[in-house]
Amino acid sequence: MGYIVIDCATTFIDKASVIKDGAVIHPFTSIVGSIIESGAIIKSFSSVENSNIGKGAVVFASVIENSVVGEGATIGPFAHLRPESKIRAGARVGNFVEIKNSTIGEKTKVGHLSYVGDADVGENVNIGCGVVFVNYNGKIKQHTSVGKNSFIGSSVNLIAPIKVGESAFVCAGTTLDKDVSSGDFVIGRSKMVVKPQRAKKYLGE
Repeated sequence: MGYIVIDCATTFIDKASVIKDGAVIHPFTSIVGSIIESGAIIKSFSSVENSNIGKGAVVFASVIENSVVGEGATIGPFAHLRPESKIRAGARVGNFVEIKNSTIGEKTKVGHLSYVGDADVGENVNIGCGVVFVNYNGKIKQHTSVGKNSFIGSSVNLIAPIKVGESAFVCAGTTLDKDVSSGDFVIGRSKMVVKPQRAKKYLGE
């Protein structure tokens, strides 16, 4: 059956790479030292280097380095998998997400505008928009773990080292600096204060 390269003139595949039958390689892509499994699709403007892309996985306009993408996972558009990232089967890494030295569990979603560094995230976890795994304190990198079936709301900061148990719920806008047990509900926002008609003081006449 073979694999499909849609436009050989705009595609680079080095001799060390292995492209399995049924894979589809779109124009303006670069594949170096990598294995592309059967049924995988590498969309335009992607770069895959020293990585393994699993069966049926789809990569949209993303950069993948020294990483493993599991069967049926989707990456991008505009995602960056830095070295030692492992994306398990059926997981989704979406728009403008950066993953570094981390494992993303099966069917877990990291949808957009988030950074996950030096972490293990279990299966079926939702990572909201703008979540940051704060892994560096200026001297050393530290580790974070999130248990399966947990929900991490938008704009949450997880300050490593920290552990979040299974089936925990962390509300949007929370900064975590302590471990969270399985089943816990966590909210860490400041109370909203409204000053009626005060806006004109700052906006001017």
